Amino acid sequence: MIQYEKFTLSNGLQVLVHEDHTSPLAVLNVLYNVGSKDEDEARTGFAHLFEHLMFGGSVNIASFDEPLQKVGGENNAFTSPDLTNYYITLPSANLETAFWLESDRMLSLSFDPKVLEVQRQVVIEEFKQRYLNQPYGDTWLHMREMAYTTHPYRWPTIGKEIAHIEQATMDDVKNFFKRFYIPNNAILVVGGDVAVPQVKALAEKWFGTIPAGVPYRRALPAEPVQQTPRRKVVQAEVPLHAIVKAWHMPGKLSDDYYACDLLGDILGRGKSSRLYQALVQEQKLFSSASFFNMGSHDPGLMVFEGKLNKGVRLEEGEAAMMQALEKALQSLNQAELEKSKIQAESTLLFGEVELLERCMNLAFATNLGNTELINQEVAAIQAVQLEDLRRVASLYLKEECSNCLWYQSKQAEAAQASI
Repeated sequence: MIQYEKFTLSNGLQVLVHEDHTSPLAVLNVLYNVGSKDEDEARTGFAHLFEHLMFGGSVNIASFDEPLQKVGGENNAFTSPDLTNYYITLPSANLETAFWLESDRMLSLSFDPKVLEVQRQVVIEEFKQRYLNQPYGDTWLHMREMAYTTHPYRWPTIGKEIAHIEQATMDDVKNFFKRFYIPNNAILVVGGDVAVPQVKALAEKWFGTIPAGVPYRRALPAEPVQQTPRRKVVQAEVPLHAIVKAWHMPGKLSDDYYACDLLGDILGRGKSSRLYQALVQEQKLFSSASFFNMGSHDPGLMVFEGKLNKGVRLEEGEAAMMQALEKALQSLNQAELEKSKIQAESTLLFGEVELLERCMNLAFATNLGNTELINQEVAAIQAVQLEDLRRVASLYLKEECSNCLWYQSKQAEAAQASI
């Protein structure tokens, strides 16, 4: 059980305190309830852009990193479709430095045009390197657009296209900040060698006077139930053919979520999983094969990913994958369910070893609407029965709910054509 205390400031900032006096360290984690799913379709990539802009200094502090490094601290951040998270780890004796830095950029982020231009170019270069100039890098640009027709999961965190960041104006940036980076749209978690009264005092001192903004009420369009399978072929200069196939599944708060998650582990987690054994080890058609759950807050995807060995055609690979999948689903057994439960629990428990992980997980659960979810996951995993796996497999792994991407290697296709 992860122990915590929770209180809310008058401006709406939710604060959680997790005491752990085993080492003289502290973590300050700020989660903003904004991800790429909250963006305007014509202005995507802004949540990720802000992940960079928030390190560009504030009106009062030119460099975010420098004062933190002077007190032995380190920091980082990440953005997902569902949220944006910033974290600092430092000696607990210097905790107030973290409060000072995080509160200052929430209150008075620098909107220096030079900072915007620098970070714009950083994000554009990242887009090119990770998505356009890397083998298979644009896979999820294609897959998201195919699998989602309505919900904003249809574009990736970095943005739908480079032009949206290239054309972002200072007014666009300021409006986005004003809407989302406000205390009543944030969760502050402080953990480690700290005390609740100390954190309450520091939270009031540094965050209590920041004005609340207009409450954000998320009202995203629901993705319609998919009625027919979708397919797409992409051809590129990559060494091997690849197949990605995705099926719609419920979101993280659904009663079926953990059954889907455990099913995915059985099918494709690691080298002992069903699909890896069948496709890579036994049939030797694939060089890699995995099956996983995207883990999204809203209804998401269960995904098969695999790269074919040289000489194996895409048609042959997909047929073998579907046969292996069907065989696995027809022969699910209690032993592999128990194994997947142990794996899932071990992942949770190992995650709780690190103070930072505990603090982030407290923020994630709170953002889902119930902090106690962090202490209920093991029970939810244990509650899954074999019939639940069979039921969710029949409900969600249907062909009409599938989206299949063939990532065709020009080199492999040319070699096969010459035979």
